[in-house]
Amino acid sequence: MAFLEELLRRAAATPTRIVFPEAADPRTREAIRALAAERVVVPVAVLDPAAPESHDAVRALGVESVDPAADPRGERVVGDLLALRGAKGLTEPEARRLARTPLYFADALVRFGDVDGCVAGAVHTTGEVLRAALWLVGPAEGVRTVSGAFYMVVPPFRTGAEEVLTFTDSAVVPYPDARQLADIALAAATDRRRIVGDEPRVAFLSFSTRGSGSGPSVDLVRAALDDLRQRAPELAVDGELQGDAALIESVAFRKAPGSPVAGRANVLVFPSLDAGNIAYKLVQRLARASAIGPIVQGLRRPCSDLSRGAVAHDIIHVAAITALQAGDASPVEFPQERTK
Repeated sequence: MAFLEELLRRAAATPTRIVFPEAADPRTREAIRALAAERVVVPVAVLDPAAPESHDAVRALGVESVDPAADPRGERVVGDLLALRGAKGLTEPEARRLARTPLYFADALVRFGDVDGCVAGAVHTTGEVLRAALWLVGPAEGVRTVSGAFYMVVPPFRTGAEEVLTFTDSAVVPYPDARQLADIALAAATDRRRIVGDEPRVAFLSFSTRGSGSGPSVDLVRAALDDLRQRAPELAVDGELQGDAALIESVAFRKAPGSPVAGRANVLVFPSLDAGNIAYKLVQRLARASAIGPIVQGLRRPCSDLSRGAVAHDIIHVAAITALQAGDASPVEFPQERTK
């Protein structure tokens, strides 16, 4: 079975409630309709108080819908926002405004455990999606770097079948330091086991392979590799590796003999957001690969981002991945007191 078909099948095996704060957008409504019809997830649509003309179309989907302007949980959202951000300057009027927006209300539902995850980004920027998620859901325990990955479904290039490659970070952290780069790699490996279901083989990419070049970015990759090997000695990982050495066995044999991942890597860790973002878009367009994501890594509960160029089937696939991420999400501690 092809990866995308298998993805939907696995997500459907365990009903998961996923909230969609951009239901005023026709692409999102089309995705919600398909997800509900195929029972991939249990969609919850958020009405947009700023777009009342869309409400009838959202309600016509026949799924649960919630209205931030009228829902009694709104006061709880306001209280939590003030408890979390009041000491950092968030005022009560601003908290009330945010609580009525679909994005913040949706992430509050994730926080409360009323839904299992959120999918947004077809309308909102990555910065907006991440800010709401970080404020209301926050990083998983022990995670200091929230990052992003694309799952690239590529045509056959080293076997007779399509493959799935993880590209990270291609969406969130512009210039990670060595510790952050190791965090990104570890989060990508952890999520790959949930989402793809195979064993991650992690390659830290560079313009250098095992000392063929030198410079600050090479030093960065080497330091990240050392850090990750100390933290996850069981993980198959190597670096620094050029892209061809990471992916092609014949090149790996010459450039990195004896490497545990060279020629077989399935998680590609880029040294900067420049490299990762450029690479995924080139592979998507030139190799006609499917780019699923960006998938946000490292949150307590999954709040996924989308490209604003997303179409309905992109939203469907990200929703399925979000459902799989929700399988072992961490609990969220509620704030104990309100701080102004």
